[in-house]
Amino acid sequence: MSTHQVTFLLLDLALILLLSRAFGALAAKLGQPPVIGEVIAGILAGPTLLGSDLSTTLFPTEIRPSLAALANIGVAMFMFMVGLELNRRVLRRQGAIAVTVSVSSIVLPLGLGIALATFLWSRHPTDHRLGFLLFVGAAMSVTAFPVLARILTDRGLTQTTLGGLALACAAIDDVLAWTLLAAVIAIGGAGGSDSLLLLLVVPYLAVMLGVVRPLLRRMLAPAAKLTPGRLTAVFIGVLLSGAATEWMGLHFLFGAFLFGVLIPRDGTERLRGEILGTVERFNGTLLLPVFFVVAGFRVDLSGIGAAGLVELALIMLVAVSGKFGGAYVAARLHRLPPRQSGMLATLMNTRGLTELIILTVGLQLGLLDQDLYSMMVVMAVVTTAMAGPLLRLFGHTGVADRHEPEPDRVATAGKSVTGAPDPV
Repeated sequence: MSTHQVTFLLLDLALILLLSRAFGALAAKLGQPPVIGEVIAGILAGPTLLGSDLSTTLFPTEIRPSLAALANIGVAMFMFMVGLELNRRVLRRQGAIAVTVSVSSIVLPLGLGIALATFLWSRHPTDHRLGFLLFVGAAMSVTAFPVLARILTDRGLTQTTLGGLALACAAIDDVLAWTLLAAVIAIGGAGGSDSLLLLLVVPYLAVMLGVVRPLLRRMLAPAAKLTPGRLTAVFIGVLLSGAATEWMGLHFLFGAFLFGVLIPRDGTERLRGEILGTVERFNGTLLLPVFFVVAGFRVDLSGIGAAGLVELALIMLVAVSGKFGGAYVAARLHRLPPRQSGMLATLMNTRGLTELIILTVGLQLGLLDQDLYSMMVVMAVVTTAMAGPLLRLFGHTGVADRHEPEPDRVATAGKSVTGAPDPV
């Protein structure tokens, strides 16, 4: 890189951090997850507000590959954290209701998304029609586990029956959604990769489960401390696993996610917490804000037009009705009270950064054009921003309301989940 490029790269990184922090803080003051403000900051740095010329002046074309590389590392580490936070014990405790809600909140939006994609394909044709249909359906089915967990923490719901159930549903949803996306990428041609390489997925999984997992158990034993050597080994594992799945045509995010899942759970709560905190501080402060801006470069709503607004309305209708409706109906079938069912469905409708990552993959693989990508990003932001107001609509006023009358209990459904109902 030339001196001019290095100078602009450093200046742009400083600008990205400033925008991310400012908009994230503003979103938090408005009762929204900071990620909403960071995503909006990325969109505003793109051509939608600034126009192509000014956006290119601030973020020159020659340094964007460097920003994209940093963004990819940020996404890889984020997916590792998602896998690391996956709690298999919570999944086992929640039983049938979590599985039913998760499957229902995947199947209904998937079906509605495929139906919508059939309509959209004539205006946004791609080289692979089946891949396009399945990808849009999969994108409608996503729940953002990290954003949901943050909302539960901010609103004091983490230790409640409803909070535990929501986390379990979102975790199962994550596993199903990423598995579905992997299948879609394989069907869609994996961006031109040799399809024969996909056959290596089976030996790759065998090595990860039969070799890497035992090594991790030995290296990250319950009594182990997080030394620089162990942390470096974890980073190397994340990068190598991501590189393997990228080479096979499944995208690096799957390898990073699986490596996080394989980190041992029994007796390693403190160690995992230290790993998570170390990665989260650096990744969330520097690398993920870069990803938001890189993603924002591709969002352009300036020429959406009347037809685009109709498409955006249809996308919103399908996204909300599919995800919310699927979760709500399944919860009611398990006799969860209407109020708690509505809160659970609201939480499952959050998409956040997870959706943005999936949409970026679709854009990279040519399954989405820029216009459709832009509209789907708007959907991701709006459905996540809806969570706070909808939770208040269902009667939850947040952490500050410590002395409100005790809410309805998760009566029969709570007993089937944990053995005894807890207050919501």
